[in-house]
Amino acid sequence: MDFEEILAKCGHSSRYQFLLLALYGYLMVVVSMHYFSQNVISFVPDHWCYHEQLENRSFAEIEAIYSRFEMPSCTRLDKIDEDGLNHTLSTERCNRWFYKYDFGYKSMNTELNWVCDEAYKARVGQSLFFVGSVCGTLVFGLLGDRIGRIKALILANWCGFLGDFSTIFASSLVSFSVSRFISGLAADANSYLMYILILEYVSPSLRNVGLNTVLGSFYCLGLIGASWLAVWVGHWRIFLACSSVPLLLVTLFYFLVQESAQWLVTRNDIDGAIRRLQRVAKINRRHVADDDFRTFRSYCEQHYRKEAKEAEKCEVKLLDMLKTPRMRRTAFKLLLIFIIITPCYNTIARNVEGLGISPFIMFSLNALTLPPSGYLQGLLQDRIGRKATAVSWMAITGLFAAAAGLVISQGSNRNVLLLVGLTLAARFGVSIADGASSQFSTELIPTSVRGRGVAVVHVAGFAASFLSPYILHLGTYFKPAPSIILGLLFLSGAYVCLLLPETRNRKLPMSLAEGEEFGRGEGIFDFITNMRKGDRSEVEVEMSTKALEEDTLMTKVVQP
Repeated sequence: MDFEEILAKCGHSSRYQFLLLALYGYLMVVVSMHYFSQNVISFVPDHWCYHEQLENRSFAEIEAIYSRFEMPSCTRLDKIDEDGLNHTLSTERCNRWFYKYDFGYKSMNTELNWVCDEAYKARVGQSLFFVGSVCGTLVFGLLGDRIGRIKALILANWCGFLGDFSTIFASSLVSFSVSRFISGLAADANSYLMYILILEYVSPSLRNVGLNTVLGSFYCLGLIGASWLAVWVGHWRIFLACSSVPLLLVTLFYFLVQESAQWLVTRNDIDGAIRRLQRVAKINRRHVADDDFRTFRSYCEQHYRKEAKEAEKCEVKLLDMLKTPRMRRTAFKLLLIFIIITPCYNTIARNVEGLGISPFIMFSLNALTLPPSGYLQGLLQDRIGRKATAVSWMAITGLFAAAAGLVISQGSNRNVLLLVGLTLAARFGVSIADGASSQFSTELIPTSVRGRGVAVVHVAGFAASFLSPYILHLGTYFKPAPSIILGLLFLSGAYVCLLLPETRNRKLPMSLAEGEEFGRGEGIFDFITNMRKGDRSEVEVEMSTKALEEDTLMTKVVQP
């Protein structure tokens, strides 16, 4: 009796799994507010250099006066006549500005005047956020495989709270950069550790539609909440104080969530794994016979004891993935996928300014694409598989991004509604492509090194995200260049996904040996023919699950 079978007896689509999904929903709200808080605190509204003669002028009049200059936001005037038609330029730099606040919200950049020549300061701090995310993802991934998923998750969220709360008191570039680095430690680790844990406890049906629907819906609520919480409180410091406190509540997960039983098996703690499974069965109101647990113990001792003992002797186990040819090739392909998809995701998801619409409204519109994209992703993965979903939506999103770039290249003659529509379509597509590739990659990495394996590929993706600003900067030399690059990257990612084996309706690898054999002999396009067999496989899985549940029920009836 392997893990999937004993989990089915304990319940893999019942009360405990729905509790996990509910907690994951809360975590997604917290994570999205934390991840995009650095964008919200650094929004830069329309602004113009201050002049005492313009104090009583409307913003429309001020904009008309400065619109004649190449850099209207950073040009300082010496004298202005009454009609505003004749004026002389000043040789001095701006040190004060008129700000046209969106909904009255005062951001960090406007309070500290980090605009024009000092606009780089906010970018430096945000860069340190990504540096922190690279370090945190790797460190907490290692901890996830050493001390457990739950403890590493709680530590990551503590770092997120400390970083966000300390940013409130930042007033210089150094203090801001340090606080953003600490905050960045939790940027990815505070979500993927829980994601791994859920994947290891839920049924394939919940893993597809349920998990991705929860992810999209609650991530959407977090984004909309972050935008309009900022508008409601009106100031970036108050916003950070409100958005950082929920990170501390994740500590309660320690008392509500069971540690990964699969991970405990790979750590040679079979007794601990059985205790967790017994608690899951109790929460799900299932009775599992002691003989079933004894059979499961024998299976684990036979298949995983040797690898677990070898793992205890070797501190760096992740390198074992590179010792066998097929696992080595799979590892490099997963790295390539994240190096491609993560910069594309960040380039599209964070592009909410300069589109001719308020960034708060654009953030909300972007967020509204997430629930349907999450549901569609889960539905497609359930119907056509992970591989087909990732490949198709990478290609489709590349076309959307290229089309949006062509509209942007038209400059002031562009159609704002068309641009916003194509941007939202690209945002919808990249959410599906990113989610599908993330789940696809997580399932391919064996349980014994899943925490560290996922951490490393995410680190590679975040490291590649440093290219995002430079991709956008190429548009100053050739306007369609960013869209062409994004299109080529998406197509390249689709090709790499074609080289990986499908994971739908298959037992996921727990050990490195199982990972080496997983998908052996499968062709690049076999997933197309397997799509037609998917319904039959799902029926077989359901029948197998029902048989296990009936066995459990009969055992419960026979027991005195």
